[in-house]
Order: sequence, then C-alpha cells, then structure tokens
Amino acid sequence: MGKDMKRYRLGAMIKNGIIYLFLVIFAMAFLLPFFFLLTGSFKTSSELFAVPFHWLPKHFTLENYEQVFTKIPFFRYLTNTMIIVVLNIVGALISNSLIAYGFSRLRWPGRDKVFMIVIATMILPYQVTLIPLYLMYTKIGWVGTFLPLTLPGFFGNAFFIFLMRQFLVGIPKEITESARIDGANEFVIFLKLIMPISKPALATVAIMSFMNSWKDFLGPLVFLGSDRLYTLSLAASMLRSNLNPNWELLLALGVVMVLPVMILFFVLQKYFIQGITMSGIKG
Repeated sequence: MGKDMKRYRLGAMIKNGIIYLFLVIFAMAFLLPFFFLLTGSFKTSSELFAVPFHWLPKHFTLENYEQVFTKIPFFRYLTNTMIIVVLNIVGALISNSLIAYGFSRLRWPGRDKVFMIVIATMILPYQVTLIPLYLMYTKIGWVGTFLPLTLPGFFGNAFFIFLMRQFLVGIPKEITESARIDGANEFVIFLKLIMPISKPALATVAIMSFMNSWKDFLGPLVFLGSDRLYTLSLAASMLRSNLNPNWELLLALGVVMVLPVMILFFVLQKYFIQGITMSGIKG
C-alpha cells in the first residue's frame, strides 16, 4: 500500500513538473517579444542591428525616450488619446450595462430574437462597415473631430453586451424579485443592486474598451484627418520614414504605449479574471 502511494505521488510530481515546464516555455515565448521591445528601446541604431546580435544593450542610453518626447508633440497626442479612451470607457460602461440588463432581467416580446440579432452583428468585420460609416460621418460633418471615435461607444458593443448579459444571467433572480416586491423601480434595482455585484464584468469591459481605444490605428487614421487631433498610435507613423525608419524610437514609443495597458491589467486583474470566468455560457 505504501509503495503504491509513493508511486502515485511520484507520478503526480512528474506530471505536474512536465505541465509547469510547458507553461514556462510558453510564457517565455510570449514574453520574448516584449523583452526585445524593452531592451531594444535602450539601444542605439547601430547596436540594434549589430552582428552578432546581443539581447542586452552594451551602451545603455535614454536618448530614444528623449527623442520620443521631443521629436513629436507627445503630450498633445497623449491628451487626444486619453480623451478618446476615457469617453469610450464611460460610454461602454453605461450603455452596455443598461442594454445587458434589459436582455437579462426584463421580459419583453422578442427579447431573445433581438439579442440574437445583436450577437450576429459581431460577424461583420470593422473594415466592411468602414466606408459606409465614413460617408455617413462626412455628410453630418463629424470627420475631423473626435465624435466618430467616441459617440458610437455610448450605443453599445455587441461583444460587451454579450459579456455583461451572460454575467447578469448568473445573478439569482430572487434578488431583483424581492426588490420589486419592496417597491424598488428598475433603475434603483439596476443602480443599487446589480451594478455593485457586477464589478468583475464592468472591470472586464473597462479593460477591453481601454485596450481597443488605446491601440486603435485605423479609426483615427480615417476619421481624424488633422495632425493636431492625432493619437499615440498614429505617432508611430510620424516617427517612421521611408529613408530612416527610426526603429529604436519606435521601440521606445512601443514601451511607452504598452506600460499603461500592463499597469491597468495588473491593478484590475482580479476583477478581470472573475469577469471572464463568471461570464460563461448560461441559460
């Protein structure tokens, strides 16, 4: 009996060791590009393409970061980016939570059919609707402003609606039913009961909305027009020229743009993971 137990423990240790080994290998594969991005941002142009290649810089320099802040109007572009990001986050949290509440906690004719139509819109690539949107925004005079990149966020996003709806379906109906019996209206139930419980899903929506707006390149390129409205994602195209791509400056700008996303994720990772795991497919 004792030998069987030892063999079982040994087999379990070997199995766990193999699993952890594969996890470490995959983690290193994902971290390797970021490590190259970080170390390359401290190298000079000649050292970046030196042969043989060295992962760590021999001559540590901050000149690339200095040029990122001086060669382009960095803080103006950062302000433009933050305006778009903040408005999209606010719009996403308000609109998607309200729409998801209507799809999950309220009963009305054709609710499930309308929800399926909303979900079906996710199959349309952004590039398919880009030309019609551009023509429409041109006619109403929105091109050259932040409106095409911010106002649509206040009308819901199919994926965020799905995510929030699946989370809200998992909340026991007895909570809202008892509140209705006590005389609370739907807005009070939504604001004071559902929203505090939905912090994980709201954090997930906020993080994803932040990432979508922060890294968006095609939308600002098409709709902004004027360089005074440019975002940080468009700044990369200004640093790069055909004759001199300035790869070391692009790496430095990449580090600057990646850090806020990483900080936000680590601060809200508990809610983010809960929001993803608790928003599984529910009836």
